[in-house]
Amino acid sequence: MLSGLAPLLRVRPQLQQLCRFGAQWASDHPPESDKWAPFHFLVKGRCVIELSGGGRTIPLSAGDIAVLPHGSAHVVRGATTPAGARGPFGIRSRPLGGIELETNIEGDPETELICGRLCFEMARENLVLAALPEIIVTSAGDNEISGARLRMLMSTIHEELQGVHAGAEAIATDLASALFVMVVRIHLGRDDRGGGLSGTLAHPQIGRTVAAMLDDPARNWMLDELAACAHASRASLVRMFRRSTQKSPLAFLADLRLELAQRKLSATTLPVATIAVEVGYKSESAFSRAFQRRFGMRPGEVRSASVPSGSRGRSCRQ
Repeated sequence: MLSGLAPLLRVRPQLQQLCRFGAQWASDHPPESDKWAPFHFLVKGRCVIELSGGGRTIPLSAGDIAVLPHGSAHVVRGATTPAGARGPFGIRSRPLGGIELETNIEGDPETELICGRLCFEMARENLVLAALPEIIVTSAGDNEISGARLRMLMSTIHEELQGVHAGAEAIATDLASALFVMVVRIHLGRDDRGGGLSGTLAHPQIGRTVAAMLDDPARNWMLDELAACAHASRASLVRMFRRSTQKSPLAFLADLRLELAQRKLSATTLPVATIAVEVGYKSESAFSRAFQRRFGMRPGEVRSASVPSGSRGRSCRQ
């Protein structure tokens, strides 16, 4: 199922720091723009993440990976550092290859992290991204197979960043992209009873079908084709969808197209007629009628004034 979802996440990682800290330290992370998601790989020791919005505190231990898909403001601090403490902790920074080494200790650190952020192309349109929670935390001990793979990837990324070999940063970045897809897979696997799109995507057969819908919403999908995506019969697919979503596959597709159109209207300046075609409608009038039935307003009324026109539709900065 994730092989279908991975392209839809449209993610590019950016490794930023290798952090080596003593017992007392804290690092503020302001909110990111709507296409950037911070992440932290805890290689050694323990630390705490505090979410600035709701005051939620999450302890992390070695092998844990935390991703904040929506760029929420947060603080990462030492496990024994008091909440609200901001130092000074003597943290200094110096270049380490293509990233920064941040440390407040000369010897062996108590805590070591790899930090960076993920760039999502057209994040405000991405329904897969929207289905993810404020923070995802996975552990190398979540299950034996996934845990071993996470540990292997984290170890290799760490070794590449510490080395001086040509291409180390590029290799580490590609590995970080694979690591993120694994994190999402683990999250969806343990969230398969959850409601909404996240729970639907976690279902092995329905997830493949929804991934195909998201990948090509303009296609004139037939029930036979959707059933083939799920490797199921038509009748079995209908039963699975009704159990999971209380809708038939084609009714789910109709709602999904309108949800995607709503995000496009909010995030881009594309003409309504263009969006109608992109989500599978043959005419703007048919799309407008369906949209108004679903949301109680015309498509033009949901244009967002909060997104600067210069930032709409751009790729992530290099």
